[in-house]
Amino acid sequence: MLKIATRENNRSYINMMARKKIPYWIQASFVSDLINMLQKVIIGALLIALTQGQFQGPPRPVGRILEPPVPVLCAQRTIHERVSGKGYFYSWKDPRTANVEEDWLGGRNYCRQRCMDLVSLETGAENDFIKRRIVEGNIKYIWTSGRLCDFKGCDRPDLQPLNINGWFWTAELKKLPPTTDRAHSDWSGTGGINKPQPDNREFIQQNGAPEHCLAILNNFYNDGVHWHDVACHHRKPFVCEESESLLSYVRFTHPKLRV
Repeated sequence: MLKIATRENNRSYINMMARKKIPYWIQASFVSDLINMLQKVIIGALLIALTQGQFQGPPRPVGRILEPPVPVLCAQRTIHERVSGKGYFYSWKDPRTANVEEDWLGGRNYCRQRCMDLVSLETGAENDFIKRRIVEGNIKYIWTSGRLCDFKGCDRPDLQPLNINGWFWTAELKKLPPTTDRAHSDWSGTGGINKPQPDNREFIQQNGAPEHCLAILNNFYNDGVHWHDVACHHRKPFVCEESESLLSYVRFTHPKLRV
């Protein structure tokens, strides 16, 4: 591999591109764009690998990882609705998954294999319309991509305390507002132990798995439709949304495939 960190290497790179009759600045820009596009995919894979390695819940099948996109499945992905240019898939609306519930990682992998990911509720409008679809479908709960930081590196000062500042959307690698900021989040005001969410109830009350994944529950505690922290091994329906980074990756690696 040719390094271009020095003036001499830069000159060699330019000469090489000239011999190929390809403008070197186009190549450099293309490589830069590709690196930026792949960075999100790679970081996401590392993130879930670390997360699964540190998870202290019930035993899980050996070798489970965050799955990469499968080009053919990306091309054949089902879109139930488009909002603001982005496609959404509702597991309960597809005959193949209508009776299927997945744990958090299983839901992510189903989505990712199809160039999608679990839904990230980054705006109030998106949160509201997903909640409407849950109510319309009479669905008890769904998984989102929300996750509590619980692996190596989560001791960063800006994430402390974790139960307040450590939640993020894994699909977008973006932090959620602090859990105390009720104006910009949708955590329920109650739960199984009558405490505001997130409450880590299963771990505290039942000595079970930590509740490190974010689900939307439909009036489960007579509290309306709101966010709850839930142990990641529970199985639920799920919502996928298209991932531009995964779509871009597949389009680049399989240019003849219509995705």
